[in-house]
Amino acid sequence: MSRARPKRARRSRYSVSYRLTRSVPAAIIAALLLVVVVTATLTYKRFDDFISATTGHHINPVGEVVQAVDPSPGTIAYKLKHGQRVNILLLGRGGYENDAPYLTDSIMAVSIDPTTNRVMMLSIPRDLVVHMNLQTNSGSIWTNKINAAYEVPYTSIICCVATQYSGPNGGGYAAEHEVGKVTGLTFDRYIAVDFKAFRDMVNALGGVDVCLGTSLNDYEYPNYTNGYKPIHFKAGCQHLNGEQALEVARSRKAVEPQQASDFGRAKRQQDIMQAIKQKATTVNGFAKAPQLLTALQKNINTDMSLSDMKAIYDWGKNLPDSSIIRVALTAPSSAADGNLLDSYNCGMGAGVSQLCADDQTYRMIHKYIASIFIDPKTLGEKAPVQFVNGAINLAGLDTRVTTMLDPTGLQLSDPVAHGASAQTVILDYSGGKFPLTTKWLQSFFGGSVVVASPTSPAPARGQQTYGLVVVLGHDFALRWLGE
Repeated sequence: MSRARPKRARRSRYSVSYRLTRSVPAAIIAALLLVVVVTATLTYKRFDDFISATTGHHINPVGEVVQAVDPSPGTIAYKLKHGQRVNILLLGRGGYENDAPYLTDSIMAVSIDPTTNRVMMLSIPRDLVVHMNLQTNSGSIWTNKINAAYEVPYTSIICCVATQYSGPNGGGYAAEHEVGKVTGLTFDRYIAVDFKAFRDMVNALGGVDVCLGTSLNDYEYPNYTNGYKPIHFKAGCQHLNGEQALEVARSRKAVEPQQASDFGRAKRQQDIMQAIKQKATTVNGFAKAPQLLTALQKNINTDMSLSDMKAIYDWGKNLPDSSIIRVALTAPSSAADGNLLDSYNCGMGAGVSQLCADDQTYRMIHKYIASIFIDPKTLGEKAPVQFVNGAINLAGLDTRVTTMLDPTGLQLSDPVAHGASAQTVILDYSGGKFPLTTKWLQSFFGGSVVVASPTSPAPARGQQTYGLVVVLGHDFALRWLGE
């Protein structure tokens, strides 16, 4: 049965407030990988100590050389060399300073597409509710927020955890499994960093410079004694120490709507990653490599090998900022238009802050993530595209689709509402000028392509009569809702 959603206010211009795709670091894992690679010039023992502490394995010099020259099939180096997509899961958790040390406050999927030399950074909100199947009985389902997946192997929160999620990397593998269900991605490796490592890393760099679009005032920021404290940051660019950078990254209860939204929080976290990378790649950053190793050694967990780290660094070290796509799964709010999530009770009980996938099968999210790397030739057509909502069963669908696809590089106009339409239709006002874009839109949305003129079919109020217009029908709304 269709679920109606209330109409939400939308932004006036997407190109101003939502585009995030042009200002992210070239080396994706930021300082975490960079620091490890550049410090190979330190003493062998010091470097081996770091690798052993973080991965559980000592360096095998012969093996690393062999992998660098002729990587084995399935390794990250091999996949990058042969044009295969590589996926890394980045996790930020509380650590022993936090009352919930294994909950992952920050979840980010990084997907590398070597065929088009682009990278996606996808932020996933910690409040997303999932139905986890991590127990020995495959039919056992545990409903909880996705940030709890990492803690399953290390606590008694549920019994009978499956053997593949045991051991030192069990939390990472459990998180990979659950995030993979939502996104459709199969992860090659994971990296988990706790708050102390994050804070100490920023301090070891001498702080970082971060710019905020609006002020950030949060009177309910968690302190280290199970209470709260106020934090205040002004709009504009400022220098942050480790604790301040952590506060900016973690804040969830800001007074400012733009900062309180999941979208705003994801943007801050990605901006801080950029700032860390920029600082670490300076001459002074290289000089501080020993301090950085010390900051990370005891508070980072990963199943990456040295050859994995070096392969990613070598591939991405010269990647331009324009090749990075920054996206986030979000729900609509008064401050920013959401996309594939919504806020209602989807299993955690009334009164619990929770986010839910509109399509509980996740098929729509999978399709979106799989389609994020649009062929550069298609984007090169620069076709003007507009979405209009003909689905009366799902108000605001035009806005949410525009929000979802804005980071991809398509040339999108502001969306508008439309009269009722049972079927999705792509109106071509260009006379066939944009064949690649038309083909992509039809593959993603379905529906037929109709040659249109400024008067036929009659346009909706505010609708453009040039380029391509996608009228989202009732059929697409059902797919959006997984029905």
